[in-house]
Amino acid sequence: MSSMNRRRFCSVITASGILPAFGMGLPSGSQAFGVKKAYPSMIGSLQWYTTTYEDSLVDLARKYGLGYTEIVSANPGVDPWVPGKDKNILLPTAHILPDGPREGILINLADQRLYFFREDGRTVDSVPLGIGNAGWDTPKGRTKVVRKKKNPSWYVPKSVREEQPELPAIVQPGPDNPLGSYAVYLGWPAYLFHGTNKPFGVGRRVSHGCVRLYPEDISRLFPDIKIGTAVTVIDQPMKLARVGNQLMLEIHPNQEQSDEVEQTGKHTSAKPAEFEFRIAEAAGDDTHRIDWEKAKQAAKERRGIPVPILK
Repeated sequence: MSSMNRRRFCSVITASGILPAFGMGLPSGSQAFGVKKAYPSMIGSLQWYTTTYEDSLVDLARKYGLGYTEIVSANPGVDPWVPGKDKNILLPTAHILPDGPREGILINLADQRLYFFREDGRTVDSVPLGIGNAGWDTPKGRTKVVRKKKNPSWYVPKSVREEQPELPAIVQPGPDNPLGSYAVYLGWPAYLFHGTNKPFGVGRRVSHGCVRLYPEDISRLFPDIKIGTAVTVIDQPMKLARVGNQLMLEIHPNQEQSDEVEQTGKHTSAKPAEFEFRIAEAAGDDTHRIDWEKAKQAAKERRGIPVPILK
């Protein structure tokens, strides 16, 4: 597998929708605007939390910068609303960076997170998202920030009013505005990311295609997001990264499985496309060290946590 033709591999990855030029989440060493980019391949670290009687996974998600689906997926079998006292909860606060441009904003629909590459060439901010539901899918591709607005009005799209005729044509700024206090508009007409007056929707597929953030996250990022900032939207449930002498694997539920997690707390098992091929190619000369049992377990569970898979 290590001698596999690189051109053939790149054609396979391109066909699957991955952007190969940025390679397996490895740090970029390119030079741009005088800043040498050295972003990490993985950010954060996993944490554990022992619950009190009053805790819910929904509250813990917001407290620790997580979305609903990712904290529920990381803790299968735990009641998200009443986990009970003295439960050990895994907080999935480590994230492999998705494959994609190491510039501006990178949104991964699969892990329902936004990655903001700071101009220092080293720092990556990541926050959880609420995204479009079935039939109102958030689009994929490249665009840019075209304008920003504090205390925005929501001009309700005709398609939304047809579904919810009780809505007015315009929702003024205030506590009833679904956009919250900040909105960032994209080059795609009618698409934006914004705050929310319903933070429990972060980490779920509940919007009409727009991307929502916790109020505290959008207020923190808003001043630093410039007009013209590049925005790339991808959908990568499976992520791989070299960290030292180890190969890390992180697999999230796909869009259909995310819906199942929201509804039932679990999902139907399905192996990611090109699973064995992509792992073997990422391992390179270390193919013989791959712990396939561990990798296949990660694919089955899709807990969204980085797992070392080299023996």
